[in-house]
Amino acid sequence: MDTLLQTLKDGLTIGSLYALIALGYTMVYGILKFINFAHSDIVVLGAWISLVIATAIVKALGLETGQTAPWWVGPFVLSCAMLACGLIGFTIERLAYRPLRNAPKLNVLITAIGVSLFLQNTGQLQFVFGTRPRPIPPLLSDNVWFSIGNMQVRMLDFVVIGTAVVLMIALEWLVFHTKLGKAMRAVSFDVRTAGLMGINVDRVISITFVIGSALAAAGGFLWAVSFTSIKQPADTSWVLLGLKAFVAAVVGGIGNVRGAMFGGLAIGMLEVFGQQYINPALKDVYVFAALIIVLLVRPGGILGKATVEKV
Repeated sequence: MDTLLQTLKDGLTIGSLYALIALGYTMVYGILKFINFAHSDIVVLGAWISLVIATAIVKALGLETGQTAPWWVGPFVLSCAMLACGLIGFTIERLAYRPLRNAPKLNVLITAIGVSLFLQNTGQLQFVFGTRPRPIPPLLSDNVWFSIGNMQVRMLDFVVIGTAVVLMIALEWLVFHTKLGKAMRAVSFDVRTAGLMGINVDRVISITFVIGSALAAAGGFLWAVSFTSIKQPADTSWVLLGLKAFVAAVVGGIGNVRGAMFGGLAIGMLEVFGQQYINPALKDVYVFAALIIVLLVRPGGILGKATVEKV
């Protein structure tokens, strides 16, 4: 029973991170109908920007190595990373994707791959982030919050899951209960008609990129504080992380906000339970096998047809 609860907690933690990243894929696809392959690189930028800011603050405060920073440093670093990546997402959309708004989808797809390679190689430059992995200073307490049997819930687990849930609830409220969200849904259904109805399509698309990139930055921050050591920007593990988040978006129903949340949690649970109870060496296989099965049985994703509204 303890092992089951521990596995469930781990699945929720990793699934929450996948869901946050998957939201960026699904929001862009919902509106522009193309896969933004540079999205996983925004996650990397979020992690590294968090590291740079956190290191600077810890140094300014004169904290010793390994000493946990004051409580306010974590939220401050998260906010700065989300703001910075939001601006980067806006810039990418404005300079790389908007000029191709009416171009064939293949052109946009190739551009997305080019943007991804540009970000990876720029991040490796010595005066940017470099090519060596670096540890992020401890921003959150890793003390045990409470225990159920032998299962321990640490404060870090609670913060990671809680932050992801709060951000997803905020996005859900924005999309389905605000005027901006209504405009986003209108553009996702028909860009031309939305423009004729007086909606500023360019502004809505830019805001979508900003929100998706900010959520990716949050995913990068939470990933960094969870695993502490941040690998170089072009490391293959980042590519794998982005692919799993993309799988989560497709499994849930790409283009569907609630589907991305569901898909992220489902993929996280599948990976962790498969690793614990079947074969840990095949944890990546379970994820991509699920993708194949879902595409064969339900090509639109599990929630792809159940929910009419989308972004």
